[in-house]
Amino acid sequence: MPIYEYRCDACGNLQEVIQKMSDAPLKVCAKCGEEALGRVMSRTSFVLKGSGWYATDYKPPSKEQKSEMSAANMAAGKAASEASAAAESAASTPAPAGPAKSD
Repeated sequence: MPIYEYRCDACGNLQEVIQKMSDAPLKVCAKCGEEALGRVMSRTSFVLKGSGWYATDYKPPSKEQKSEMSAANMAAGKAASEASAAAESAASTPAPAGPAKSD
């Protein structure tokens, strides 16, 4: 249900009321009792920023995009595993001895 804001023209009291859209607007102020309430237009609590917000941010990826993403993920995983294997191999290989002496 929407939240409506009302302002009393007599006392200036501002109040928020949760009402159905089909409910009649309030007319009597809860603070002073005068029949001087009017609805106030207010901003929404969310903002849609940027161009194409739906297509870029909230739309589920297409089948083509999913296959591209999975291919990229597999390539990244393969590169990471190769780098890890190379690092482990380098760590387990003993360091070469100094240069051999010749007599």
